[in-house]
Amino acid sequence: MDFDALISKLDLATKVNLLTGADMWSLPAVPGIGLKRLVMSDGPIGVRGEQWSSADPSIAMPSPTALAATWDVDLVRKVGGLLAQEARRKGVHVLLAPTINLHRSPLGGRHFECFSEDVHLTGEIGAAYVEGVQGGGVATTPKHFVANDFETDRFTVDVKVTDKVLREVYLRPFERVVGAGAWGLMTSYNSVNGTTMSEHSDLVNGVLKREWGFDGFVVSDWTAVRSTEPAAVGGTDVAMPGPNGPWGEKLEEAVREGRVPESVIDDKVRRILRLAHRTGALGDLDEPVREEIDGIALAREVAARSFTLLKNDGGLLPLAGVNSLALIGSAADEARIMGGGSAQVFPDRIVSPLQGLSERTVEVRYALGTDPRVKLSPIAAESRAFFLDASGEVLAEHAVPNSEARWVGQAPSDVDVERLAAVEIRTAYTADAAGEHQFSISGVGRFTLTAGDTVVFDDSIAPDGDDPAVAFLHAPERRFPVTLDEGERIELTLRQHAVSSFNGMVLIMFTLGHANPTLGEDELIAQAVATAASSDVAVVVASTTLEVESEGFDRKSLKLPGRQDELIAAVAAANPRTIVVVNAGSPVEMPWLSEVAAVLLTWFPGQEAGLALADVLYGDAEPGGRLPTTWPVTLEDCPVVDVTPVDGAVPYTEGVFIGYRAWARGDVAPAFWFGHGLGYTEWGYNAVEAGNGSVTVSVTNTGSRRGREVVQAYVSGEGRDRTLAAFDVIEAGPGETVVTTLFLPERAFQEWEDGAWHTANGSYTVEVGRSYADIRLSDQITL
Repeated sequence: MDFDALISKLDLATKVNLLTGADMWSLPAVPGIGLKRLVMSDGPIGVRGEQWSSADPSIAMPSPTALAATWDVDLVRKVGGLLAQEARRKGVHVLLAPTINLHRSPLGGRHFECFSEDVHLTGEIGAAYVEGVQGGGVATTPKHFVANDFETDRFTVDVKVTDKVLREVYLRPFERVVGAGAWGLMTSYNSVNGTTMSEHSDLVNGVLKREWGFDGFVVSDWTAVRSTEPAAVGGTDVAMPGPNGPWGEKLEEAVREGRVPESVIDDKVRRILRLAHRTGALGDLDEPVREEIDGIALAREVAARSFTLLKNDGGLLPLAGVNSLALIGSAADEARIMGGGSAQVFPDRIVSPLQGLSERTVEVRYALGTDPRVKLSPIAAESRAFFLDASGEVLAEHAVPNSEARWVGQAPSDVDVERLAAVEIRTAYTADAAGEHQFSISGVGRFTLTAGDTVVFDDSIAPDGDDPAVAFLHAPERRFPVTLDEGERIELTLRQHAVSSFNGMVLIMFTLGHANPTLGEDELIAQAVATAASSDVAVVVASTTLEVESEGFDRKSLKLPGRQDELIAAVAAANPRTIVVVNAGSPVEMPWLSEVAAVLLTWFPGQEAGLALADVLYGDAEPGGRLPTTWPVTLEDCPVVDVTPVDGAVPYTEGVFIGYRAWARGDVAPAFWFGHGLGYTEWGYNAVEAGNGSVTVSVTNTGSRRGREVVQAYVSGEGRDRTLAAFDVIEAGPGETVVTTLFLPERAFQEWEDGAWHTANGSYTVEVGRSYADIRLSDQITL
């Protein structure tokens, strides 16, 4: 398609208008050249669409750390295909994913949203994700370019990092996904060496566009563009969201006055038109016939393949001959299936561990044990949302699946935003237990809560802190006790009196929460211990919470929240056949590790969590996961933890030594090394031969059942520490031998020196094995 011919038909005002969002999630249409509205949506575990609301459900896949834990690029490619299918269903052209920042510190708040501590694994999984989504005709925007590896002061922080470290570590995954053909890329909020990334011409124009030959579009993170000329000439192509912002008329004036060349504007428009053509928003695109992907089945398969068995004393798993199973923990009943923030989607079903395990013939005995959650959950009953004008007249009414109101950027299409003054959630609750029930408001603004005929609250709730994302995504909570008899029904209405907006975007985010009367924590733990003691096996599901792992803030510690560590230790003392299921997106401390029989890491497992857990616990599926990041014993042992700016900056003084590369140089061993994971069979490594840019490995399944193995190849040389260079997932039945050839990339033998990549000639050791610390065979090659 002749994009230049189309550009020649546009006047300057139209071209500049194309560079800023028409609203929260889209770029404007230009009917005169056949350009349709271009729609973007958050990911990465699903496609939320334009409505940040449970009224528009989405398939919820496992978290990115779970995807990386599969080490399976073909499976991740299939996930990408499913996400493209979801995007097409919702009219989305651009998926704002994947996140390929690194696990530099375990305290990183969005650790769960990134893949790994390792540059090669991150790049390969990221490339497969990009290829899968774009193979379905939907664009991706790998993010956040670059060095956005923590959340504290993310809008303003300056990352101090050398060119060598940028090239060898933080830019490497982006280089890989650009090589895989990414159609877009998102810049980050932070600065790098004094220049904010939305204005960083050296990295965006110089490295990304010229050196790497990137022909896609560069979109800012939302509200990250804060200047006119510097951002325009710095390489950013699209400033989101809109329609307000620092471009528009100001940018048009800068072009007319010669401060920004019109050729710069034309290049941005050309990239947008290319994007539109690729995604079917410009001209006629022949849609291929694609096989429908079963999202529910795929979510279940990926979850099981990601589950990582850290410990399995005595071969307790898979379970056999079990008649009674104690299932303990709040996350067993209400699964933590995803991390918080922009990665959140709203599935139309969530299968909890309690539901999944209860489908088995074994007797399941549930006990709460302890509840680490800080905020109350919404009432799980169909509710009604009413949109009101200043006089109280109803502008629109919508059914919502629970007592949560959430519309971000845009109100429903039938709401007159100019007249919108208030939003109400109306619902009813029938008490299933007598006593003091807790109801809550979670939100920012002025609210009135009415329970029956009583006004329970009528006041304002102020935000905590000054980060707008935290203010709305993690709003403060107020609780109110209401005494009810069993079976008593109460009508509830929660009104937010003034609808918040930001740069013309509607922000409706508040929740009416509820909790039943409950025993005290001591009584709950004692009840769980008694349940465990009387059962054949105890399974404790331990989890982090939204207040621990989410966008907008970093973690303060790696301890499980609440009294979960105490609960696990008490249950293990009562039943030596205790299995701990860790439902977390990133590392947690496990002080009870030596006291329990088995530990299974399920990450944030997506909507089919409970069924996948049952599959793995009972051996219908093997836990296929291997750690994509090293897990410490304690936070104090970690070689890199710093996420707190000093004088506005975080220096990456550790250089290239993050993850296992840093652990290997220290004196303290982690709890579990990068690449670790047990299956339900055993593997023998027979032979290895390296040469001509590849390594061939022979592996035999020496166990009694079919299984999968992740063959990992590491390269080291004189003065060069051991790093992952290649991997492959193989499958074999009992007694079967598989021979696999892994290709070693050129970058595995290169260093960045004096402004260029250099291959260091000499002797290299290629080591293969089951993890960084479990090397089985090695060979030498000479370059």
